[in-house]
Amino acid sequence: MGIRVKILSGFLILSLMLLIAGSWSIYELKSIGSSVQRILDENYQSIRAAKVMKEALEREDSAVLLLMLGHWEEGRRLLSSADSLFTQKINFAFENISIEGEHEHLDEISSRYTVYKSKWERPIVDTYKEGNMDWYFKEMHNSFLHVKESINELITLNDSTMYLTASKLENRSSRAIMPGIIALISALVFTFLFNYLVNYYYVTPIITITDRVNKFINKRTPFNVTIETDDEIAELADAIDHLCQSVNVEEGRS
Repeated sequence: MGIRVKILSGFLILSLMLLIAGSWSIYELKSIGSSVQRILDENYQSIRAAKVMKEALEREDSAVLLLMLGHWEEGRRLLSSADSLFTQKINFAFENISIEGEHEHLDEISSRYTVYKSKWERPIVDTYKEGNMDWYFKEMHNSFLHVKESINELITLNDSTMYLTASKLENRSSRAIMPGIIALISALVFTFLFNYLVNYYYVTPIITITDRVNKFINKRTPFNVTIETDDEIAELADAIDHLCQSVNVEEGRS
């Protein structure tokens, strides 16, 4: 194998190592980016939907209080819009289920909300319920708190899942850095090794050949250099050896 091929092979190996490490890092970083996007598209949207449901629920509670004060028209209008918003968001949450246990929490919210809704669907104005705070705290408020509690549990579940996923992403980001570190260390080791081999097989023999040529010229010391490799350096040493022998023969004839 020639010198040029050997040196080119060394650089190709180094380039291949860096290419593999770079490809690995790019793959990990793309995977992390996809995971972050998935968190935003799933967990965050679920949390946002739950918060909107809670806001709608609180509006319904305010609307019930308006009905108890005799404001029928305003109370029913607020109840209708809040109920529509709540239904829209819980349906969205059912379609956006992405973590274990989320479906059970939504079922519980839906069940408790049905009970709560049944209480304010019945007439309040012009009945014994109007102005009846005992009825409100025993019936409506407790039911309201049950629904709100279930929504808070859903939010906590998604918050915990998002935190755990973020922790996993942090670990994955560390793994994404590792190929670069490994490539750097490997490149340094390979560079030192490659430098040693170049010096051992090429630089040192050339220095030796030069030294023996000078000794032959100045002192006619026999040129006897042994080259371990079978390449251009060995061919050069053989050619110089033949030249030196030819010179000795010519001088002997003289």
